[in-house]
Amino acid sequence: MPAEWEPHLQTWMIWPERTDNWRNGARPAQAAFAVVARAIAAFEPVVVGASPRQFASARQCLAGEPTAHPIRVVEIDNDDAWCRDTGPTFVVNDKGGLRGIDWMFNAWGGTNGGLYRTWLRDDAVAAQITALVGVERYRTDGFVLEGGAIHVDGEGTLLTTEACLLQPNRNPSFTRSGIEAMLREYLSIDRVIWLANGIVNDETDEHVDNICCFTRPGEVLLAWTDDVTDPQYQHSQAAQARLGEATDAKGRRLKVRRLPLPAVTHASAAEYATVERGDAIPRAASTRLAASYINFYVCNGGVVVPAFDDPMDDIAANIIADCFPTRQVVQVPGREILLGGGNVHCITQQQPRPLRFI
Repeated sequence: MPAEWEPHLQTWMIWPERTDNWRNGARPAQAAFAVVARAIAAFEPVVVGASPRQFASARQCLAGEPTAHPIRVVEIDNDDAWCRDTGPTFVVNDKGGLRGIDWMFNAWGGTNGGLYRTWLRDDAVAAQITALVGVERYRTDGFVLEGGAIHVDGEGTLLTTEACLLQPNRNPSFTRSGIEAMLREYLSIDRVIWLANGIVNDETDEHVDNICCFTRPGEVLLAWTDDVTDPQYQHSQAAQARLGEATDAKGRRLKVRRLPLPAVTHASAAEYATVERGDAIPRAASTRLAASYINFYVCNGGVVVPAFDDPMDDIAANIIADCFPTRQVVQVPGREILLGGGNVHCITQQQPRPLRFI
């Protein structure tokens, strides 16, 4: 699995539509997704999968101001719009080959804590995308994983959290060593670095892509708060301690940079008032939202970063820009996506450029 900052052929997204997860008939979410798609299309092509019910609407919403690279809409049936978790994890080899890993998906917990009751269409998204790309796929029958639960450095090291991968609602028959063996087999990694937790109240069971990510081999960004009264303080402190003790697959000690979190924020009653009752779990007003700037997306020549109308927005963007000095940082509004349970990284999936074309 290449690192996210390695060259991409294009980015995949899924169009939001379910009205029991997104407010006001999903229209504000669709507008937010369109902003993200256009931001990425300044740097590389974007393909947006929309259900047959939303295909025409997605094309209309994504049409408008021209972008440097095309935004294409294709038909992909789905249950919700989290392409990081339902799309394929692409892998390459040194002969120019590209294939997709089709992880089993159970809506972040199945019948034991999952976020909606039926997920068969989401479990088929990776197969649909690999078919459209025209590459073979590896189906991990018997092993559940979401793409947001892992980050790699492209040189054999993988980051993840115990809170997610050791949850009994994913792979109850797998031990820690068994999970590591699966990750090695499918991703060709050599070292797994386990953090205990992610971001407080992250309903994915604390995906790593919300708390920590590689910015280059040997260097990571870690979501951070200095507020000792915030339960996130203990999570971030513990993560820093583990990262400080860890070495990567090449034997390097990791350089850890802190990325401040926005102020603790909650959903309002008005924001969730128009979310319909349905198969998705209901969210209560005043729910703490798992806002984090770590949930950014690296594309060809750019980094797309969520903003929350918070004093930390520009501070975080500047730190990220310092980590990626050859890329342009673009801020996009993140709250609307956050209300649905994730952010920019969660709704994107990179398709790497095969090595023979680099």
